Amino acid sequence: MALPALALGVFSIITTEMGIVGVLPEMAAALGVSASAAGLLVGAFALVVAVSGPFMTLASSAVDRRVVLAVTMGVFAVSNAVYALSTHFGLTLAFRIVPALLHPVFFSVALATAARLGGAAEPARATARVFAGVTVGFAFGVPLTSYLASHFSLPAAFWFGAAVNLLGLVALVRCLPAMPVGERLSYGDQLGVLRRGRTWLTLGSVVLVFASLFSVYGYFAAYLGRVTGMDGSWISAMLLVFGVVMIFGNFAFAALLRRGVRRTALVFPVLCLAVFAALFALGAHLPAVVALVPVWAVVHSGGLIVCQSWLGRDTRQAPEFGNSLFVSFSNLGITVGTTVGGWSLAALGTRALPWTGGAFALAALVTVALRLLWGERADAAPAEPAGDGAEPVAAGRAVP
Repeated sequence: MALPALALGVFSIITTEMGIVGVLPEMAAALGVSASAAGLLVGAFALVVAVSGPFMTLASSAVDRRVVLAVTMGVFAVSNAVYALSTHFGLTLAFRIVPALLHPVFFSVALATAARLGGAAEPARATARVFAGVTVGFAFGVPLTSYLASHFSLPAAFWFGAAVNLLGLVALVRCLPAMPVGERLSYGDQLGVLRRGRTWLTLGSVVLVFASLFSVYGYFAAYLGRVTGMDGSWISAMLLVFGVVMIFGNFAFAALLRRGVRRTALVFPVLCLAVFAALFALGAHLPAVVALVPVWAVVHSGGLIVCQSWLGRDTRQAPEFGNSLFVSFSNLGITVGTTVGGWSLAALGTRALPWTGGAFALAALVTVALRLLWGERADAAPAEPAGDGAEPVAAGRAVP
């Protein structure tokens, strides 16, 4: 039950992190601020995650891992309670920043723990089960938060979030053993993964992949409404389909990663290019877009596990620190993608959004290819596992 408990914890964090997106108008009214000011509740969270992730993971690296996970769940539960009760914007913003500091630590520890629990043969499958918490959060947690706010009350939505956090806390405490840190890597050893140029190429590819995905997905409703001509009901249905299909796509990419991390990382930007080209060509035809959305969702779902596994190859001697880099740089990619997507929307129109995603995907493909060329000799060294299919696909265990 340890892996489902970790997935439940991830689900509760995503519900808290992203659930507020669907209730921003209600939050603005309740706190007496403008819509743009309320948007800081989302932007500040993402920025703190991107900036603080590696440092907070280093700072907590000597603490029992179950304690880290449990404390994070408790902090998120308290934060949801504050959202439900507070009428002061400053207090609410502060309690968006506090859990954001622990968010990357939780993900780093959870992913490394899942990979260890999965063993040497099945780290990708174990990691996929934890990432399922992300996709289920997007598919059900976020819409349910919005539903509770609109049909009951805003506090009810946040009390639901607090309840899920507490349920995650109980599950983690009951299902995970105590995990004290034995021989801890020094800060220098953990930071050592950043001394290699190929690691920075890998990090660059992570940023570009997430920029590609979210430069288009971030304006999902706008594209389907303005270009395809869908109404609100159609868009809501497509969002639900997108989220549900992502759950299955997550495991499909885990299977591909078990066959070869390098091949999957190289093919993934090509799949993004193909989806965005199809979206541009067929965007004005409703039946075609309805058929394309599930394919888009499958490809989109792969961004998490493919990038985490790809980066894990370069950070395997410091897995938790490597996972924190993944969380930080993926959030940076989301920020870059949504920002550039917004500029593209304003300057070129909604119809051109897929070209923005395609440009980022092409840059990601070039970066992945350069990383493979740079690291070919190092990857073939005796210290590394031999063969593409034998490589670990998650940053879950250190090389002796």
